[in-house]
Amino acid sequence: MSWKPSASIKELKQRAKILQAIRHFFITRGLLEVETPILSQAGVTDIHLFCFQTHFMGPQISSSKPEAQGTPLYLQTSPEFHMKRLLSAGSGCIFQISKVFRNEESGRFHNPEFTLLEWYRVGFDHFRLMDEMDQLLQFILKSETARRCTYQNAFLEVLAVDPLTASLEQLKTSGEKLNLGEVLSEEPDRDTVLQLLFCIAIEPVIAQHKPCFIYNFPASQAALARISPTDKRVAERFEVYFQGIELANGFHELSDGQEQLRRFQADNRLRSRKGLAQMPIDGNFISSLATLPDCAGVALGVDRLVMLACEKKHIDDVISFTIKGA
Repeated sequence: MSWKPSASIKELKQRAKILQAIRHFFITRGLLEVETPILSQAGVTDIHLFCFQTHFMGPQISSSKPEAQGTPLYLQTSPEFHMKRLLSAGSGCIFQISKVFRNEESGRFHNPEFTLLEWYRVGFDHFRLMDEMDQLLQFILKSETARRCTYQNAFLEVLAVDPLTASLEQLKTSGEKLNLGEVLSEEPDRDTVLQLLFCIAIEPVIAQHKPCFIYNFPASQAALARISPTDKRVAERFEVYFQGIELANGFHELSDGQEQLRRFQADNRLRSRKGLAQMPIDGNFISSLATLPDCAGVALGVDRLVMLACEKKHIDDVISFTIKGA
């Protein structure tokens, strides 16, 4: 095993310039740079995300959690919950470049510890935020103006199936044409099937020559986004792709605490059905939504952005030390 960094010094210097350019982009637009905790007493309930867990061995944090072995804490998969609490407290438009952690396999686009750019715009909906995201990509990557395509139309173009109306069996039949029949045959969750079809069939072919925004995701995949007031089948959520790489995920942010709590509880029920541990729900975050201003927010993978800017094929080529060499 080599002690040397995985990325060359040349690429690390280019990475530093990109980080400086990102800060310049937002500071000149009047956004406040913030820092929020990496550790939290709550994780995320999303069945596709897995948190690293540790224990705080100091004084008991909460009388409702009298753990003899310390207080469980989770490394954050995103700074979202804390940043929204700042928004609810009156921070105004904010951005953050932070280290986040996801307990998943390392690979071409994944390292368990990675860098995330997240920002929130008060008074924006998801369409205005897509405009700004497009401007950032053009500023950093010198890319063309991005294409926009609904989630529904992306499926119709590539797979000739409507993800909003097709039955589970029809979706699985589409998967058979991709040699996914055996993988999907026993899968009962519609959204898991949709995500696999999207990942295998659509991601590799969209946005090869210029970035593409996919928006209007199914309402069942809303996560922390609002449901569209004009079509209850879809959520005001978007993702950004370029050259087969998923770069960002954004929302017109939900501000209904009770609805958000119901979604988290539904996630935990699904976790139980899949044999996964239930995750503690962040009560502070839920309470803060009562005063969350109308806003839109997005999280962008900085390492993947640097990969594109430096024309590199693997995340190892743009970070100083991978998990293998840490």
